[in-house]
Amino acid sequence: MNLTNIFNEKTVFSLEVFPPHSAKETNNLIDSFKGVNSIKPDFISITSGAGGSQNDISLELAKQFQNDLGITTIPHITGLYRSKADVITFLNELGSNGIQNVLALRGDQIPDKKPVGDFKRASELVKFIKKHGKFNIAGACYPQKHPESINFVDDILHLKEKVNQGVSYLITQTLFDNQAFYDFRERLQFAQVDVPIEVGIMPCTNLNQIKKITELSGNPMPKKFVDIMDHFRNNQEAMRDAGINYAIEQIVDLLSNNADGIHLYTMNNAENVQQIWDATHTLFAETSNHPTERV
Repeated sequence: MNLTNIFNEKTVFSLEVFPPHSAKETNNLIDSFKGVNSIKPDFISITSGAGGSQNDISLELAKQFQNDLGITTIPHITGLYRSKADVITFLNELGSNGIQNVLALRGDQIPDKKPVGDFKRASELVKFIKKHGKFNIAGACYPQKHPESINFVDDILHLKEKVNQGVSYLITQTLFDNQAFYDFRERLQFAQVDVPIEVGIMPCTNLNQIKKITELSGNPMPKKFVDIMDHFRNNQEAMRDAGINYAIEQIVDLLSNNADGIHLYTMNNAENVQQIWDATHTLFAETSNHPTERV
C-alpha cells in the first residue's frame, strides 16, 4: 500500500520497531506482535543500523510484517554511511518484495568514522530515492529543532527542502511536550510546508531511556514529565505505569488538537502498545470521522 493518501482518509496510528540482533530474537519479536495485528496499525516503521548494518534483518522484518501479518511496512534508509550503489541495491530488494514506502534519514554521525560522502543531507537522499523507483517517502522532523541546526529558521529551511525534494509526510522525533509540537506546526504553516505530520510518542518506562533520549536530542524535558519520572524512579512497576499514562495523556491532547496521527515508538514492547491502544482507540475512530484540512 502506498501511504500518500491515507492521511486524507483518517487519523493515522502507526508503530516503530527496531531489528533484533539474531534470527531467533527476530522470530520472537514477530510472535509478540501477532496480537498487535488486531489493532490494525496503519503501518510499522523499521529502523536500521548506521550505514545499513542491519539491512538483512530489517528487510526480513519488513517482509514478515507486511506479507505474513498484512501490515504495511516502512523500512528506514540512512544516507550518511551509504553509497549510491548501496541505496540502489536496497531499494531494488524492497521493490522486489512489494515494499513501496521508505523513511529517508541522514543518519547519526558515528564518532571517528568518516561518512561515505554521497549523501550529506537527508534532502539529497530523498531526491536520489525519488529518481530510482516509485517509492512513497516519509521524512523525520524535530519540533524543538534538530540538534545541529543553528536556529528554528535554519531548521525549517532544511525541512522544507526535504519536502520539496519529495517527502510526502513527516514523523517527529520522540516528543514529551505537546506545546512544542503546536508551536512547530504553526511555524510550518508560516513557511508553507503543507504535509501531514505524525507525532512520535514513546512510553518511557525506565530512567535509562529518558537519559539516552535527552542526550541524543539535546532538548529539555518538560517539568511535569521530569517530576513524574523522578517521583517513581525507585519503583519499576510504578515507573512503567506512569510512563504509559503520560503517553496516553499526550495522545488524548494531541488528537483533541487535530494531530494528523500518532507514531508510537514501541521499543519492541507489544504489551505496552496494546495497553495504549486499548485506552485510546475510540479517540482515533472519533477524529477519523472529522478530518481537518491543513493550512
